[in-house]
Amino acid sequence: MAKNLVIVESPTKVKSVKKFLGSNYAVEASMGHVRDLPKSQLGIDIENDFEPKYITIRGKGELLAKLRKQSAKADMVYLATDPDREGEAISWHLSKALKLEPKKMRRITFNEITKTAVKDSLKHARDIDMDLVDAQQARRVIDRLVGYEISPILWKKIKRGLSAGRVQSVALRIIADREAEINAFIPQEYWTLDADLMVDRQKKPLTAHFYGKGKKKQELHSADEVEQVIREIEGKEFHVEEIRRGSRTKKAPLPFTTSTLQQEASNALNMSTYKTMQVAQQLYEGIDLKRGGTVGMITYLRTDSTRISAEADAASRDYIKEEYGEEYVATGDTTENRNRRAQDAHEAIRPTDVRRTPASVKEYLTREQFRLYQLIWKRFVASRMAPALHETLSVRIRGGEYLFTASASKLKFRGFLSVYAESTDTKDADDHLGDISEKSTLSLKEFGREQHFTQPPAHYTEASLVRTMEELGIGRPSTYAPTITTIISRHYVSREQKKLYITELGEVVNSMMVEAFPTIVDVNFTANVETLLDGVEAGKIEWKTIIRNFWPDFSDAVDHAEKELEEVEIHDEVTDVICENCGRHMVIKYGPHGKFLACPGFPECRNTKPYYEKTGVKCPKCGGEIVIKKTKKGRRYYGCENNPTCDFMSWQKPSNERCPKCGSYMIEKGRKLVCSDRECGFVEPIQEKPE
Repeated sequence: MAKNLVIVESPTKVKSVKKFLGSNYAVEASMGHVRDLPKSQLGIDIENDFEPKYITIRGKGELLAKLRKQSAKADMVYLATDPDREGEAISWHLSKALKLEPKKMRRITFNEITKTAVKDSLKHARDIDMDLVDAQQARRVIDRLVGYEISPILWKKIKRGLSAGRVQSVALRIIADREAEINAFIPQEYWTLDADLMVDRQKKPLTAHFYGKGKKKQELHSADEVEQVIREIEGKEFHVEEIRRGSRTKKAPLPFTTSTLQQEASNALNMSTYKTMQVAQQLYEGIDLKRGGTVGMITYLRTDSTRISAEADAASRDYIKEEYGEEYVATGDTTENRNRRAQDAHEAIRPTDVRRTPASVKEYLTREQFRLYQLIWKRFVASRMAPALHETLSVRIRGGEYLFTASASKLKFRGFLSVYAESTDTKDADDHLGDISEKSTLSLKEFGREQHFTQPPAHYTEASLVRTMEELGIGRPSTYAPTITTIISRHYVSREQKKLYITELGEVVNSMMVEAFPTIVDVNFTANVETLLDGVEAGKIEWKTIIRNFWPDFSDAVDHAEKELEEVEIHDEVTDVICENCGRHMVIKYGPHGKFLACPGFPECRNTKPYYEKTGVKCPKCGGEIVIKKTKKGRRYYGCENNPTCDFMSWQKPSNERCPKCGSYMIEKGRKLVCSDRECGFVEPIQEKPE
């Protein structure tokens, strides 16, 4: 009979951990949380100093009864849940639910599920860290207060089933603000001018780019300005004014944190943040390698640190030396952490054994597991390698009074690029300018001129939203993926070709939150809460102090919003569309994808139709009415009511005005009208209509 009981979170971990411990240890899984706040009520006793009311999660009774019997027979119970706040809280809840005595209960943690790490954790068993538990409780309570107090207001204002959250509301606002920037953006015209020059007797011309007049950089804003420059250069000789030769090093990337893994998996593998974390969890908990049994493939996946253990660092350097040569091994410290907010509680995400190469385990992994493991393995190995070295050449060429420049680089030493290149890296090519010197003879072959327009800020992708949230201090490694998943599943945001677009429903929710709860959707407030939670974890702040300070102002805002919303409560808007089933005028209602037409005779009459809001603008193609429509994923666009006969559509609102320059239809961008023909680029202010 086993003398000790080890409780982990998942059945997969049971398999991985069990094989490292002898017959004196029984290993069981808690299947995640066993206690939580009740779903049917607030679950926080506000009058009793915000004391949370925890209950056993439905369906966990039988499991807890089994664990109680086993723990009663065991000499010692080891709580081995995940090594973070959430894991610490699960261990604490287990100790309460199982009524464990402090003298026969110990907490163990391991950053990787390997024999060495698991055995070592038993040697460093400790008490439950109540600072970590309290940090989790503070987050849980404040998020419950925000969600359960604001969500009912959303139900009254918009529709039932909506939700508001402390982090998700800020993420939604970030996306909404970017959408507003894009819609208000006015493209600016600019031109580039290149000179194709023949150098001595070389067959291939050198392309030099226009820089400016004299030594001052000059922007070219129109075709007339380009032609003016060309006229002033005509007949003038080109000559090499200066040549600079040098070198440039490109440092190896740091190993992955949760944030950078999610970003790179999105960019390189087209994986959503949710899928990335799901697959990473599988790799962390263990993969059955047949002969080797179930083995944890990577270290803990929720981390904001780039630190690497001394043992893993030494092992990777030895591997690099053997496989690539000593010159490829990095010199000096490669463990700097650029993230000022990083708590450094864990190592970076890395393979548990650097010699377990992706190729050697490919047959045991699914396609997704292999691709993600390969990404993590390559990034880690690259982080221990020497920088890449490029030879650089830059040339300044004078044509009359005007200056042109050309540059090139050649990869001299691949370094870490032998293993890994980031998805955002441009392809390394040997860009030679040929044999050129200050004495070279240059002759103009032709000018190349091209019109461009400035581009609006890019729509957020999951990767760029995670990066922004991390930079602003919103959320933590464990919250990025759930936050994005929530705002998409609630239909506040739609995802199309990686890009995130706010839906009409998202716009309504965000507008209400900004108006009624400006503090909750304030980036600085949310980041400050995260800092305070870190203070609780460090033992510097008592957790209920945060709640006591937060509640009074928040409660007043809720009361005020409830009163205001009663005055502006949205009633169903009656339309002139007649229900063909019962003859009533149909009304506008909100659904998960925005507005739709419904018969007010529900439930007797259940007739519904799509709702298309009229804009008062005539279709430029057929003269029909332009209406607001939505894609299947909820993104708004403008289309003709005569579709499919007429295929007109526009992402921006069209205008009845025609461009005085080219005759194309105009579109609204902010407070200006812009020609829909980008080649034209005509812009004029929108004329305010008199009252």
